[in-house]
Amino acid sequence: MAFQEVKTRFYRQLKYSLVRPKPPKAPFAFTAPVVVVGSAPLSNKPQGLHEGFTTITVNGSQSVLEQWGIDVPDITFMQFNQVRGTNTNALEVRRVLNGKRTGHLYVFLWREGRPALEQGLAAFNYRHDKVHLVNRYQRMALLGRMCGLQSLEIEAEDKCSNGINAVLFALYHKAPAVILTGINPASAGHAYNREDLPRLHQSMDLKVLRKLLAANHPVFTADPEVSSLTGLPLWAGRGD
Repeated sequence: MAFQEVKTRFYRQLKYSLVRPKPPKAPFAFTAPVVVVGSAPLSNKPQGLHEGFTTITVNGSQSVLEQWGIDVPDITFMQFNQVRGTNTNALEVRRVLNGKRTGHLYVFLWREGRPALEQGLAAFNYRHDKVHLVNRYQRMALLGRMCGLQSLEIEAEDKCSNGINAVLFALYHKAPAVILTGINPASAGHAYNREDLPRLHQSMDLKVLRKLLAANHPVFTADPEVSSLTGLPLWAGRGD
């Protein structure tokens, strides 16, 4: 293990122990099922989906929700790099979100201050009702509280995807049911482009889903492939 990695691990462990962070707060109570929409190429509209459900999109997956007649998600989770990054994925996310709007926007690991964030969002005309900043230690706390796992987030495979973080977030805040769609740990590519870009965090996502299942959390999927892969039950249109 390189010296720099040892140093980073020690620093993050120490700071986590001293700060004792809490997971990010929810903007409102989750009293109905929460639908977490990812951008895996294959997804399915959950049975019985209506305006009473809470919708959470991740990065560019808002384009999937629009196909179901929902223009504005209640919550969007966005990684900091999507705001100004120059890689293909970031450019594609900004392309599909240009001129769109969300309710509550949670931006992960943004370090440049709110004015710079607002400028970055304005550059592709992405609007929101309220923005929330989420740091690394809040994300670590969410994983720890819900799964009993600690990740110091050194490598990509040590982390969950933000789709899975959205699932943990909804469960932590007492959602009566969480329905995944377009979240497949074994998939590649994205629903909103044909670039066939690789997807990170696959092994950790699968590990977390299986832990949630073993702990009998109310997690479902609308996608038969994901049900077969993970063992998550298929959502069958249960009422809220």
